[in-house]
Amino acid sequence: MVNFGLIDEWDPAPGRLISWVASADAVARAALAPVHPTPPSHQQEEYLQLAHRNAAADFRYSGLCVVTAEVPGTLDLDAMTRAVNAFLLRHDTFRSWFALASGQVRRHVMAPDVIDFVAVDHGDIDNAEAIREHVQKETPGPFQWDCFTFGVIQRADAATVYLAVDHLHTDGVAQYISCFDLAHLYAREMWGDTGALLQPASYLDYCAREREQSARLTPSSPGVRKWLELVRGNDGELPSFPLALGTGGDGYHRSAHLTVPLFDEAAARRFEQNCRANGAEFTGGIFAAAALAERELADSDYYFGMTPISTRSSLGELASVGWYVTLIPVAFPIGATATFARTVGRAQRAYDNGLRLMPVSFHRVLELVPADAGFRIEPGWSTPMISYVDARDFAGHEYFDIAHGGVYANRAASEEVLMWINRLPGGTSLSAIYPDTPVAHDSVRRYVTALRSVFVAASL
Repeated sequence: MVNFGLIDEWDPAPGRLISWVASADAVARAALAPVHPTPPSHQQEEYLQLAHRNAAADFRYSGLCVVTAEVPGTLDLDAMTRAVNAFLLRHDTFRSWFALASGQVRRHVMAPDVIDFVAVDHGDIDNAEAIREHVQKETPGPFQWDCFTFGVIQRADAATVYLAVDHLHTDGVAQYISCFDLAHLYAREMWGDTGALLQPASYLDYCAREREQSARLTPSSPGVRKWLELVRGNDGELPSFPLALGTGGDGYHRSAHLTVPLFDEAAARRFEQNCRANGAEFTGGIFAAAALAERELADSDYYFGMTPISTRSSLGELASVGWYVTLIPVAFPIGATATFARTVGRAQRAYDNGLRLMPVSFHRVLELVPADAGFRIEPGWSTPMISYVDARDFAGHEYFDIAHGGVYANRAASEEVLMWINRLPGGTSLSAIYPDTPVAHDSVRRYVTALRSVFVAASL
């Protein structure tokens, strides 16, 4: 299995720490990169604006994603240096940096020959806390070009390898791609031809295409009208978690984390078969379960949720690192006596309808909302979400258990409940990130208990 959690829960064994960071010359040359006409993606722009508004926070407000793996033997540092640089050159998202000018986010793009990451030997570090602190301090925030670092904690007969990337440049799929690419590139440096990697698409091109498409939207576009209809039907607000979170008052709330198992693979297949027998897929089953849990806990008669969707649409994009994500709505009524079998088909149709809104970024919709629309959505808005990733067919999935992989996030600010359901070859788990308040701890555990009971019953 892959471990999911907050970086505080990462417990690497002590060892000699070597990290790969941008050379001083690369940092200096990157700072001279000219402005590029392609804006960031809508998701990136909102993220950067939010990071800027909260720059005075006394902790890292932006997201830091740390991916780890355990490997046998001693790493060849020269081979790893070449692999790291080859990886960064494969994915053009790593050649962009961003700055705010007159309230607008501007992209700067450097030439490929600027990329130069070098190994730095930090010596032996004898405790996990010091390693975690080092990784977080060494990896810059999203307004610096080099907001990504790599490292190895070498021991006598094994090593922990990590990649730390600001969320600006990555998403859940990209984290798996990164692991596979780095392993493949390192193996090629060590042992020669290991087969060709698929050429990744340009994330810069994706951003340009997204902006071109969204620029054509108007308040009368069908997708925009559908978003407006959904939000108006929710009293001009985005969805919120059905139970109290105790987040009132001023100040920040840091993140807390909970991961629980849902299924082994045999139970996951039974759940999937139940969904298909009722005209749905696994995804529809997830939202049916969420709706039924919400009805039980809050007596809801209508489910309105959000889910992040990967917007990768070509083979090249399936091999590309970047933040290829948009939010789509999943909304449908829940009958007072509805069962899973009667709800799952409706949930699937709602999800399929939401997929039609993939080209219509809600960030763009908010730019088009008329002043008299009655929306109560503040800048920096947050909304609960449920993400589903089926990683069983990802390249290198057969090594997940062997490598004892981990995916960790920093303890950033949290105002809502974000959930990830990850289906891996060894089982399916649910991870939640939520505000670290006593009320939220109780509410999230109650919600997860109710949700699991629906999943279990539907998998028998």
